[in-house]
Amino acid sequence: MNPGTIKQLIEAGLPGAQVEVMGDDGVHFEARVVTDAFAGKLPLARHRMVYATLGDKMGGEIHALALKTLTVEEAAR
Repeated sequence: MNPGTIKQLIEAGLPGAQVEVMGDDGVHFEARVVTDAFAGKLPLARHRMVYATLGDKMGGEIHALALKTLTVEEAAR
């Protein structure tokens, strides 16, 4: 697995999201996801939304994914 593929999967599942993914070892990644789809949602719900875009790759090809999830307004601060 590579950061580019993870970025594409998240963007496909959360259209319009701004996504940055980093990770050098192929199994541990960090992502920053910015979308207004997160508005009014608690952090756990936001993370679940991102995990849903990755399906069964979470816990398999992707061992760990640290997330920073923000609305556009939050990211602008």
